[in-house]
Amino acid sequence: MRELYLIAGTFYVLGLAVTTQRRRGSESNLGNNSLLTTTRSSGVCLMAKDPVLLSGGNPQIPKGDGDAPVQAYLDALPGWKRDVGVRLDAIIVGVVPDVKKSVRWNSPFYAAPGHGNFLNFHAFKNYVKVAFFDGTSLDPLPPEESKDEKVRYLNVYEDHPFDEAQFAEWVRQASELPGWGKAE
Repeated sequence: MRELYLIAGTFYVLGLAVTTQRRRGSESNLGNNSLLTTTRSSGVCLMAKDPVLLSGGNPQIPKGDGDAPVQAYLDALPGWKRDVGVRLDAIIVGVVPDVKKSVRWNSPFYAAPGHGNFLNFHAFKNYVKVAFFDGTSLDPLPPEESKDEKVRYLNVYEDHPFDEAQFAEWVRQASELPGWGKAE
């Protein structure tokens, strides 16, 4: 998390002033008196308190576009899951340098320009689940099936390192396929 300074109802971070919004727990599920701000134009995602960890240790992060909300998600992951999330993000960016990032439904999403979202991941109690939205088109298939006939999963566990070269190849293939959602 970045250092935040609150002066007269405005946060200052890296010289940028951002007005905050106060949201109540019933509206945002962030708990009473949580302050949060996201600004699309600057890509800044600020939170005045640590994010709530949902079941399995998945952080509750406000919806947002760009790298900042994804980095907030990664920063909030507990323990070994943070290391896995940071590594997944680095591999994805290494394979698809112009990847578009966002956070939706408390998970980071990755989209290839012109193709839409091709994967996301989510932290669970014992593993991090990577979803390939058109996973049945990948060769070889990612190991885990889904209820959705096109989606395939890769589950990453603490004590079982994943094959980073194979993951990178799946990312390359997936980023070239028609994705899910808006293709920008």
